[in-house]
Amino acid sequence: MRIVVALGGNALLRRGEPMTADNQRANIRIATEQIAKIHPGNQLVIAHGNGPQVGLLSLQAAAYTSVTPYPLDVLGAETEGMIGYIIEQELGNLLDFEVPFATLLTQVEVDANDPAFKNPTKPIGPVYDKAEAEKLAAEKGWAIAADGDKFRRVVASPRPKRIFEIRPIKWLLDKGSIVICAGGGGIPTMYDEQRNLKGIEAVIDKDLCSALLAEQLEADLLVIATDVNAAFIDYGKPSQKAIADAHPDELERLGFAAGSMGPKVQAACEFARHTGKVAVIGSLADIEAIVQGTAGTRVSTAKPGISYR
Repeated sequence: MRIVVALGGNALLRRGEPMTADNQRANIRIATEQIAKIHPGNQLVIAHGNGPQVGLLSLQAAAYTSVTPYPLDVLGAETEGMIGYIIEQELGNLLDFEVPFATLLTQVEVDANDPAFKNPTKPIGPVYDKAEAEKLAAEKGWAIAADGDKFRRVVASPRPKRIFEIRPIKWLLDKGSIVICAGGGGIPTMYDEQRNLKGIEAVIDKDLCSALLAEQLEADLLVIATDVNAAFIDYGKPSQKAIADAHPDELERLGFAAGSMGPKVQAACEFARHTGKVAVIGSLADIEAIVQGTAGTRVSTAKPGISYR
């Protein structure tokens, strides 16, 4: 099978954990131990989040006042290289020496008129208490929003329209390479009035980009790996139930939080609806079982309705 695995931010940095290189490597090692189990007999494409890493680079750049801070598209490119390097190394240590890897800087086109530019919602960087977040927002001109009992910087999150490097990704897969690409939703770009491609100050949702990536690669399976073992109704309440299987139409009617499970559900539904294939939302620790069809929330147009565990 051709499988696209979208690693959530928890695969790189757990909530509240210091953003050290050692912590990120340790978390990526956990992720790659799971991914290594599904490599035999499959073609693998790995996408990943980068919100904390982009936020950290942004803070570091702001601390050096001699030059204007680098824009988010450049920081996104930097994190694609950094995270891809660690994934390649840690996964390579688990697989046969002859398995080739490639990390691609991935440019993704967005629409200049996307309404997201007027309503920033995508959280990046570390969490702050309210007073500190408001102080930083006033100093730096940030938009901020609540994230649980904390606050984070938020930026525009336009929808992905086109992945420019889709052909090289296919070529690499055909040659047996594991490909790491579309990190953080890809590098946001758009055409100007002269049809010149340029970067834009935004962050594309990783799950929506992964769904587009999987669709354009004609993947057999999209795995959206996160820190819970399924999508739930009444999550966190005594009445919570894990969703086992769902048709996209039924799943979308349930309504999920925009800042957490919502984009994952949307991405899974879009992939299933556009391709007729299966998307699964589940735990990083269950990736092997997800591929075997025994774990996670499986989203498919194969049959109507919804079932629970």
